[in-house]
Amino acid sequence: MTITAKNKEFIVAAQTLYGVNATVTRKEIDHIVETMAVSYPWWMVSKTEYRIGHGQYQVPRLDGDYVPVQPPVIDAVQQQTSMDMSAQVVHFRQPKLVDESAPSVPSAYQDYVPFGFHKDLVTVIKSKEFYPVFITGLSGNGKTLMAEQVCAQLKRECIRVNISIETDESDLLGGNTLIDGNVVFRDGPVLTAMKRGSVLLIDEVDRGNGSKLMCLQGILEGNGHYNKKTGEMVYPKPGFTIIATANTKGKGSEDGNYLSQILDSAFLERFVITVEQEFPDAKTEKKILTPLIKDVEFVDELVKWADVIRKTYMEGAIDEIISTRRLVHIAKTYNIFGNKPKAIQLCIARFDDETKSGFLDLYNKMTDAPEETIVEVD
Repeated sequence: MTITAKNKEFIVAAQTLYGVNATVTRKEIDHIVETMAVSYPWWMVSKTEYRIGHGQYQVPRLDGDYVPVQPPVIDAVQQQTSMDMSAQVVHFRQPKLVDESAPSVPSAYQDYVPFGFHKDLVTVIKSKEFYPVFITGLSGNGKTLMAEQVCAQLKRECIRVNISIETDESDLLGGNTLIDGNVVFRDGPVLTAMKRGSVLLIDEVDRGNGSKLMCLQGILEGNGHYNKKTGEMVYPKPGFTIIATANTKGKGSEDGNYLSQILDSAFLERFVITVEQEFPDAKTEKKILTPLIKDVEFVDELVKWADVIRKTYMEGAIDEIISTRRLVHIAKTYNIFGNKPKAIQLCIARFDDETKSGFLDLYNKMTDAPEETIVEVD
């Protein structure tokens, strides 16, 4: 970065108070500005290259010798006048809120079982190339979990934003907010991910209003973004990329199971690849459930039961499905109550009576259980 005259004034002032190449906090920066009457160093606090810790900044070194400067002398009358005026004036010195939060790397799930596109997604994220990926598939088959666990494996920050029909430009890019009496601009998740070189996970993207998501068009091309509210040009840092998950391919849900919207083809075209995520096969699903249930026989029963229901669903004979997530819910419920029938009954109670009855009958027939085994739970 080129050191301007104003930059140099601050650096010399900081050296005078704290020494050459000092590490300063935000409070110490305020002290330098107030004591030495120099301009606030937005050029320093807004650049990650000068940040060395949470709220700590390394003042750059000037080439050659420097001459210490004396703080400006203010006589008693000037000081009193200044105090009187400050009581009447609201200072808007902070036009933009500087993000000092620590990087958010997802926690590793110890019982996670990789399958499907996991290995390829590792390759994509590991490359640190800008490579937008659209992952589609039925609810509960591990799309979001896969993206998060890949980031956890690679120690990459993942910034997740969940989309709804109400999500708009300010939710994604940021907007003005009130901080300590000052109106300042706070970066949204998209700009934050761009500046940090993070993975941006746009979850349930097909729930969004297509026209409100158009603000991402240029960003999905890997270009910089001009923030019209602050006049700042934001360029993506190396490593920034986008993963979007959806239950549909952006063309709406014909069966009405999802509140998905029809997305603009120009928006969808900006994703390099589309991944069709399937449910894990029986062998993988057993690995997922085994750490949760000690009863191996029950695990086999659940996996076979879910597999038959899914095949029937794909043939169009039924409108509901038992997802991998639903099986995990049953496993957790079984561990709490220690009762198979009760665990199944509680976890499928969200379905309508006809569907619920059909699922229970199928389980009874597949396990050769007497009809009274599965009972209604109050």
